[in-house]
Amino acid sequence: MKILLRWVLLAILLGCNSNPIDSLDLVISDVTLIDGTANPAQTVSIGIKNGKICAIERSISQPSTNTIDGSGKFLIPGLFDCHVHTKDFETDFPRLMHYGVTSIFVPGGGGCTNQYFKAMRDRGNQDSIPAPYVFHTSQHFSMEGRHPSKTYPSPDWRDGETIFYLKDTLQIEKLVKQVAQYPIQGIKLTIEDGPAPPFVERIPQEFINKVTKEASKNGLEVFAHVSDNQELEMAIMGGVQNLVHFTGVNIEQQDERQMELLEQFKQREPNWVTTLMIDKSFLYPLHPEWFEVEAMLPTYRDKVLELTPTRIKMSNMYVSILMEEYGLTENSLSAFMVPQVEDIKFLQDFGINMVLGTDAGNKFNFHGYSLHEEMQLFELGGMEPLEILKMGTLNAAKMVNAQDSLGSIEVGKIANMVLLNKNPLVSINNTLEINTVIKKGVVQKRLGE
Repeated sequence: MKILLRWVLLAILLGCNSNPIDSLDLVISDVTLIDGTANPAQTVSIGIKNGKICAIERSISQPSTNTIDGSGKFLIPGLFDCHVHTKDFETDFPRLMHYGVTSIFVPGGGGCTNQYFKAMRDRGNQDSIPAPYVFHTSQHFSMEGRHPSKTYPSPDWRDGETIFYLKDTLQIEKLVKQVAQYPIQGIKLTIEDGPAPPFVERIPQEFINKVTKEASKNGLEVFAHVSDNQELEMAIMGGVQNLVHFTGVNIEQQDERQMELLEQFKQREPNWVTTLMIDKSFLYPLHPEWFEVEAMLPTYRDKVLELTPTRIKMSNMYVSILMEEYGLTENSLSAFMVPQVEDIKFLQDFGINMVLGTDAGNKFNFHGYSLHEEMQLFELGGMEPLEILKMGTLNAAKMVNAQDSLGSIEVGKIANMVLLNKNPLVSINNTLEINTVIKKGVVQKRLGE
């Protein structure tokens, strides 16, 4: 059973605590509601008290301390990015909130000590400084000389603090018990051999099996890092319940073995994070027009322009590898994305909970902004905006076991919302047309305001 953060449990227990004659804290009137459940849009007024949604009605006569006129505007739930890394949350959290990302999932990373995880959670649990709610896994379970510490060398990887190097299966029981005392969603297990040559060795199958077994004993699930079909098979055979990347996997519906494995996987009620932005990030240096989009923060544009000259050669190498892996003859964005989106749509229909995530924090993958890029990639691949929004809201809340309090705009849930000036159901690009970001019923200050 997944361990919830304390704020989620408290939020579920709190009621609106208001009588009909009491004034509400906030009313958003006459707004087009897109509630995150994939229900049709409707025009309503929303009443908020003590950080929670108290009323969704055609009109609200109850007085309120603050009213926002939602006429001609569109209200969606606060967005989740379910694959975020940050070594500087003081900078990155306001950017995430600026773009309407009110909850994040951090699957470990360099610099993620227990103290740093706590500092992120504490920042996310208040609503006066713009910061998303923070869910996270344990530190990476990996091996010395493997991914990610070998492929992304850094002094931030410190055994026993930011990463656990597994030396044998005997130590796994102790390590799992050690991390289980913290408010984690599960164990982060890195199976993959790296993003590009020279590849490192994958983690042995017996280590995967042991980690999932010990995690289950401690009421935890495993969130595994995979990047190809072989690693997908290893994860499923090892009992893994959740995957934090899709990029690199090819779904072959004619492959009976793979279909049997996916059927086995589905029985665990798994979650699978998308991270299509990884492929776009490799293409970024080859497409300077992408960083002239008005909605990209000037700091991001400046950073891209600074990085691009040194990354073009590397990007060409990565793109060539990916084209060979995917069997492509052109390096256009649609050539990369359409087959992957078709696979993800198949998995969604198959019964696997697909969740939006970006791998933000890596080069050309930007906190907040790239979640909107991720959604745009799904629309490019042929998915409807209503489905895309659900992956970034209610599906995501289900992954972190917070669907009773977050992920949709329903009475009794925490009032995390994004007010848009344009209709995202016409084009998912309109999620960037942000008017107001609300967290726990409080209007958040955005960058530049």
